[in-house]
Amino acid sequence: MTPDFALTDAEIHALDEQGWFLRDAVLGRRAAMDVHDAVEALAAAGRLRPAGLSRGVSYRVDAVVRGDAIAWVAPDEVSPELAALRAAFFGLRDALNREAYLGLDRMEIQVARYPGGGAAYSRHRDAFPAPPGGRPNRRVTAIYYANPGWRPEDGGALRLHVAERSAERAIDVAPVLDRLLVFLSERVEHEVLPARAPRRAVTAWFRARDPLGG
Repeated sequence: MTPDFALTDAEIHALDEQGWFLRDAVLGRRAAMDVHDAVEALAAAGRLRPAGLSRGVSYRVDAVVRGDAIAWVAPDEVSPELAALRAAFFGLRDALNREAYLGLDRMEIQVARYPGGGAAYSRHRDAFPAPPGGRPNRRVTAIYYANPGWRPEDGGALRLHVAERSAERAIDVAPVLDRLLVFLSERVEHEVLPARAPRRAVTAWFRARDPLGG
């Protein structure tokens, strides 16, 4: 995936109809391993913090609900190993605006690592409809996986809960190396199934443009 990549007709249709799409071989193996190494370097340096269930003064950790460790990365301060992925995220945002008319603006980036041992993340949604006049909400979630040699027995799949007509279907996405999952933040509920091996991902959230320009 390059900064000027185009979405396929199938991806646009899937995002509209299902709320998600998947793309493999996004950066190529060498750049994908750079992402893997960057996550491991953050972990080795003690820069990944146990993920909380809220932010700010009410920060609270509950490993039963969420068992990963995270770091927030400013888009303009990424390490060289993450530069290609940052460019891909910007390219994705521009393509979604150009071809799916989503009106995306600000981007947040989070590195996450599950240590294995059954660590998981309970079912949740990344955003809820914002109140009138509220802060622009997350509209799109993009998760990039950096797990070489991933096997089914390692667990850690991302389970999407997708509404189809009057029923719901669960779809499991394996966190294999160089895979990108994109879904609508307010629409798709999801969970991380128990991971029995270290599991690495970098997530970008794209917020809607502020109609007031703030």
